[in-house]
Amino acid sequence: MINITLPDGSKREFPGPVTVAEVAASIGAGLAKAALAGKVDGKVVDTSFQMSADSALSIITAKDADGLEVIRHSTAHLLAYAVKELFPDAQVTIGPVIEHGFFYDFSYKRPFTPEDLVAIEKKMTELASKDEPVVRRVLPRDEAVEYFKSLGEQYKAEIIASIPANEDVSLYREGKFEDLCRGPHVPSTGKLKHFKLMKVAGAYWRGDHKNEMLQRIYGTAWATKDELQQYLTMLEEAEKRDHRKLGRELDLFHIDEHSPGTVFWHPKGWTLWQGVEQYMRKVYQDNGYQEVKGPQIIDKSLWEKTGHWDKYRENMFTTESEKRDYALKPMNCPGHILIYKQGIKSYRDLPLRFGEFGQCHRNEPSGGLHGIMRVRAFTQDDGHIFCTEAQIQEEVKTFTTLLQKVYKDFGFTNIIYKLSTRPEKRIGTEESWDRAENALAEGLRASGCDFEYLPGEGAFYGPKIEYTLKDALGRPWQCGTIQVDPNLPERLDAEFVGEDGSRHRPVMLHRAIVGSLERFIGILIEESAGALPAWLAPVQIAVLNITDAQAEYARNVAKTLQDQGLRVHLDLRNEKITYKIREHSMQKLPYLIVIGDKEMAAGAVAVRARGGQDLGAMPLESFIERITSDIANKTS
Repeated sequence: MINITLPDGSKREFPGPVTVAEVAASIGAGLAKAALAGKVDGKVVDTSFQMSADSALSIITAKDADGLEVIRHSTAHLLAYAVKELFPDAQVTIGPVIEHGFFYDFSYKRPFTPEDLVAIEKKMTELASKDEPVVRRVLPRDEAVEYFKSLGEQYKAEIIASIPANEDVSLYREGKFEDLCRGPHVPSTGKLKHFKLMKVAGAYWRGDHKNEMLQRIYGTAWATKDELQQYLTMLEEAEKRDHRKLGRELDLFHIDEHSPGTVFWHPKGWTLWQGVEQYMRKVYQDNGYQEVKGPQIIDKSLWEKTGHWDKYRENMFTTESEKRDYALKPMNCPGHILIYKQGIKSYRDLPLRFGEFGQCHRNEPSGGLHGIMRVRAFTQDDGHIFCTEAQIQEEVKTFTTLLQKVYKDFGFTNIIYKLSTRPEKRIGTEESWDRAENALAEGLRASGCDFEYLPGEGAFYGPKIEYTLKDALGRPWQCGTIQVDPNLPERLDAEFVGEDGSRHRPVMLHRAIVGSLERFIGILIEESAGALPAWLAPVQIAVLNITDAQAEYARNVAKTLQDQGLRVHLDLRNEKITYKIREHSMQKLPYLIVIGDKEMAAGAVAVRARGGQDLGAMPLESFIERITSDIANKTS
């Protein structure tokens, strides 16, 4: 007899081997129909998987996260099936699940067009409606290689040939299409109902630019029609908020082919930049950080000592002068250690906190560049804390509390906390890892944070915390981090004199709150849809006259506001007031001040808040009180 233990602890007994589908059917017809896969002893498997010994089983349906993964995986295969039906000469390569969907790479003699995508999606719907069973079989590796060669699928044959010779491989067939895959998959194509193809992009075979450029078709798939529609609606909203589009419309910045991956900041954009930088500089000053500044170009000998020259050189911009090799710094950490090493440090000096708005350069592939979100030249709110092992927990607690305040000031309150622990390949003793991981965990708990562990995701030298914020559309952005590093101080021979009078190594905590200022400003633009709060808005107020008769009074109003430190645009153009109001409203300014004869006679101003809200006439002093309150409270 075989006992199957279900999630509620109940058991079902079967006289012999039993499949996931058969167990689901024994529970009820509804569950049998809804079953997409099973989780047997923690492993997700097909509903056809047979259990021949006592097992713990969960039936996976579309309501489960694992179920959605199976749907997306199977829809990728459905995409390949449809492409082969419509374009028999196309060769299939790989098709994994990604966040929110899937993609599949194809080799074909011509580029796929938008019209092709429409036809492929229609064919996918047609094939899914046939509700063809998805059947798994296993072949020896060499037999599978020959099988795909016989089909003319050279890429599949190459993939399988890279698998060890003594291993079997699994194939999944639906109708006339069969593909290499570990699985699991839905039991039949009829389970795939809510999907949409999104776009085509280029992708090199095996990610190597020396290889053929393939065509990558992206798609999304969901468990329900409503979820699919919600996602598509979110994408529409995200397109409206695209920081690249708003950057042009609001005249904030541009990216130029003469310097790919770098940002040309316009006056308004640089004002926004300075708002973020000066705010973070005040954060440094108020929380025990000493601001430093390191050089941009450093001799390769330092990068050799840190290990970056061997492991990271391809991502570094290098140069040569007087027969010496240099690199533009890709990070600030080594420079901070060199500053730390100037003069003898005592345990009384620790913790020692350095901060730098350090510009870094990384040679990112051109295909990965994205507006100001992913660039080659960026500036970080970079900080490094030199401390003892015993001080880590308190530093983590203090840093986390500070990060929460900063994010709240920028309008983000939904934060996800993740603690990455020791990887398989690492340095240091188990005891030192235990202490470091525990210090990070306790620091988070002391800050009142719920967090999840990411086992094995830490660096080889130490664990780290990742702080991910969620924006108005629910999109996650990992910005903040704090990471324990005993390795770099060891490599660069950093020391302090301990209470016992002997030399000790400090621990280095790498930490950032907003991370790349370029990327964070891009997030702010998209979060606010360009309607930045008054304290950050490059132009906070536009002063508009109706006729030339009010020009002098408007100048005086603008001057008074500017004397209060406010950022004002004075518009005295000979244009209709409705035109000027519409134009400045499109710039998403927090406030417009309209001045006509009535306001001038009363010594007042007529105020419009963003969104067309008419606040009416008021004394200028009352308006100044209102906007200064907005700025102080970081609202509007």
